[in-house]
Amino acid sequence: MKLQILPKIQSPADLRALDAASLPQLAREIRAFLVEHVTKQGGHLASNLGIVELTMAIHRVFDSPRDHIIFDVGHQSYVHKILTGRAGEFTTLRKNGGLSGFTKREESEHDPFGAGHASTSLSAALGMAEAEAARGSDAYTICIVGDGAFTGGMIHEALNNITPDRRLIIILNENEMSISPNHGRFADYLSVMRASASYHDIKNSTRNMLGSLPVVGKTIVDGVRDMKQAFKNMLYQSNYFENMGLYYLGPIDGNDLETAETILKIAKEAKQSVLLHVKTKKGKGYGPAEEAPDVFHAVPKERYYHKKEIVPDTALNYSDVFGKMLLEFMQNRDDLRVITAAMAVGTGLRCVEQEKPEYLYDVGIAEEHAVTFAAGLSAGGLHPIAAIYSSFLQRSYDNIIHDAALQRLPMTLCIDRAGYNEGDGPTHHGIFDVAMLAQLPNTEICEPISYASQRRFLETSFDADCVYAIRYPKGAPDDALAARFLAHSAVDAPMKSDFQPTLDGKQVLIVTYGRIAAEAVKAEETLSVLGIFAGVLLMEQLTPFAKRAEEISMYITDDTKMIVYLEEGIYNGGAGMILCDEMRDFCNERGIRQKILAIRDPFAKSEVGRRMIETAGIDAGSIVSAVCENLQ
Repeated sequence: MKLQILPKIQSPADLRALDAASLPQLAREIRAFLVEHVTKQGGHLASNLGIVELTMAIHRVFDSPRDHIIFDVGHQSYVHKILTGRAGEFTTLRKNGGLSGFTKREESEHDPFGAGHASTSLSAALGMAEAEAARGSDAYTICIVGDGAFTGGMIHEALNNITPDRRLIIILNENEMSISPNHGRFADYLSVMRASASYHDIKNSTRNMLGSLPVVGKTIVDGVRDMKQAFKNMLYQSNYFENMGLYYLGPIDGNDLETAETILKIAKEAKQSVLLHVKTKKGKGYGPAEEAPDVFHAVPKERYYHKKEIVPDTALNYSDVFGKMLLEFMQNRDDLRVITAAMAVGTGLRCVEQEKPEYLYDVGIAEEHAVTFAAGLSAGGLHPIAAIYSSFLQRSYDNIIHDAALQRLPMTLCIDRAGYNEGDGPTHHGIFDVAMLAQLPNTEICEPISYASQRRFLETSFDADCVYAIRYPKGAPDDALAARFLAHSAVDAPMKSDFQPTLDGKQVLIVTYGRIAAEAVKAEETLSVLGIFAGVLLMEQLTPFAKRAEEISMYITDDTKMIVYLEEGIYNGGAGMILCDEMRDFCNERGIRQKILAIRDPFAKSEVGRRMIETAGIDAGSIVSAVCENLQ
């Protein structure tokens, strides 16, 4: 499609200046633009296609950045980015140094609050609305929240704290999906509210009729409010949002631009806290995404090439293999139960959901609840397996400590997306979990280097008397890397080396775990060319660290001059720091230097043309430089 109107939109003011007749064409151009760029660059497609008209209406009614527009998660903010002058940057979407796939404060004045996880937006929006009220400002705060986010507890905590007379407009964007279809009582409640839309017709017509009576109209409206509430409750049950003190509007068709713009003006004129309930179609305007919104929620780079059919991704990866392994184990164990926090697809559990639904619990976007629920299953005699992305697991840290580890309730934590996730950026980097869990008693941590190791750790976890954490990155194992270590070690050994048992002549030991071991092997080869002989020790089982330190000492010879601890995780409190401390006396007695290469700035900005491991100084070149500097 030739873009005629979109290139002229450089700011929300340009959008507001358009005549109404031009708006449908602009919506079509935005969708064409999204399909073209997101299928090339990768990113979130279906959710952005569904919110085109609603985002346009918001920017026509409100004045960003004076009015604050906050998106929950932020993955559905692509249209907002286009309308706020960032369309020209979409060739850099989700690339290092390029346009973020989420809202980001430092990226634009039109992004007042950044996010990468669900359910946080309303708390932030309420805080901004309170700040505006404290300053005597008449600016509005608009919060766009998907119905999936309402399965998360923070949304309801914020609702409980709302003052009714704030200029806060909450847009409940209901598309019946988060990533996977929504589950839970709140999702069921929204279905009931949709069926009761006739209530709103009665409410509005009654108010208009009574209010039009001369002299006494307003008094009557105010006087019958309690009676009206009782009558409404009797007929249609209570409205959750009105009970929380919000002025409820809707539900309306959020893909009807004229309707959306009209209702937003009504919400604005109310000058109070409003819940506007809109219904949109995820993937609207692009046939494949409409038919399979979960598949097109986030598309890999250049996977679809603008084809009108879905190209299935048949390549195996850690997540999918995990799900298949669970199905196999469940054939012989009735005590296994698996938990997902609205991520059945992302964590590879769709097969379990389809074939053994009675063994799977989807708790919604509620990682805290997921872990404590798992603890309850464990206390009840079952063995729970909670599959959660590393960066999402951060939300449940308190629950892991107090509800699981403290009570020594066995469970398996399958920590997906461990390590850097460059396309999604800092909000999704899985670099904190080792340092978090390493501090806890009654907790084991491991990271497989192969599917065989993943199977062994998973089976071992079912009978372990602790919280057993198995972490793995996005994607598949490096078979060549795994073979290099397994060639000289027993499969079930906690540590493996890529060199023969004779260690004489090895001046440097590089101790590492996970996929970053590939960089250690590259560094070993480069150092050999420089006349410095190194070997790599791979830890698949990280804990207990004291035991790992004893095993490291067994690889030390008279030739050893230096130990390098390399990890794709944070420096403070990480495995490298703990092992370095465990080995300190041993190394000091022998004059062996120790060096930790880990992530010292976890929120470092990505740089154009550089991998994050290079920015963090944990790549092969950084290893070589550190060794050469310390052995001079």
